[in-house]
Amino acid sequence: MTESLDAERMACWRAYIEASQRLFTQLEDDLRADSELSFADYHVLVLLSEAPGQRLRMGELAGRLVFSPSRLTYQISSMQKRGLVARESCPDDRRGSEAVLTATGLLTLREAAPYHLRSARTHLMDDLDDAEVACLTRVFERLGRRLRADRDVSSTPADK
Repeated sequence: MTESLDAERMACWRAYIEASQRLFTQLEDDLRADSELSFADYHVLVLLSEAPGQRLRMGELAGRLVFSPSRLTYQISSMQKRGLVARESCPDDRRGSEAVLTATGLLTLREAAPYHLRSARTHLMDDLDDAEVACLTRVFERLGRRLRADRDVSSTPADK
């Protein structure tokens, strides 16, 4: 029984990975065609737009993106040259720096978001078969439950 459950989980994760890779490629192509942003650019802009003061420490940004520090440095430098973000020293930590969303970056994000959302809906509806949709749904439901549980634990006041 455990073996069949493990086999089902492996099949589910394999389907998830394959579908995710295909979707990522299609979303990347659509996003570049419509707004000249890479998916990584878009993700950085979204994270900065949602951060307090529209700024994040580089280490925190790297963690949220699952980027290596060198990859993030390259990404931010590339975006900085295009005026999408700025890099400033961090007032709390002289050794660190923060990525800051610029007005141009925010405008670019607002212009790209409708194209990206429409592209995501199109590919989710048209390019995934029923088994892949079911697999992704299960994975995201599980992830959602875990995130809600983590949020509930972190928001519970400490006992005195």
